Amino acid sequence: MGVTSKRILGIDPGTVVMGYALIEIVNKKPVILQTGVVKTGKFKDHYLRLKQIFIRTRHLIDEYLPDELAIESPFFGKDIQAMLKLGRAQGIVMGIALEKDIPVFEYAPLRVKQAITGMGRASKEQVAFFLKNMFKENDLPDELDATDALAVAVCHYLQLNSPTKGKSYKGWGDFVKKNPGRIK
Repeated sequence: MGVTSKRILGIDPGTVVMGYALIEIVNKKPVILQTGVVKTGKFKDHYLRLKQIFIRTRHLIDEYLPDELAIESPFFGKDIQAMLKLGRAQGIVMGIALEKDIPVFEYAPLRVKQAITGMGRASKEQVAFFLKNMFKENDLPDELDATDALAVAVCHYLQLNSPTKGKSYKGWGDFVKKNPGRIK
């Protein structure tokens, strides 16, 4: 049969710190290729932060050529401005992937935590602990945003053969078709 391989880029979106992780599925097992964070806190202007997210995401996709993108979906909080800014960052990441014809899969934070720890309300530290044990890695990144991105990628890997997959978009037309209420 030979070796089958798939690369998944996991993103934990944020406008001050965005986590990313790239895993490769080799013979049905995930292998960590890269993890890290994009820090934009030095930019005081929100639009400059979005520009940095755009540049770094495009670079990650161009350098690592992922087959699929898994991203944490929006969460609903009390701070409307923070949600709006987060939505913009998510949109930038999704747009770059869709422009490159990379399918996008969204996962709710509770679903990601449930997939990794078995507990939907697990803390970031608990998620990192479970991932460290899962990969038998002592040198996972210290940044919890990076381990959250790894959790999103692993969640997607675990869902690949699941009958209840996350939302997938194969291009802008598919996104519009599946989200008619989100397009004005």
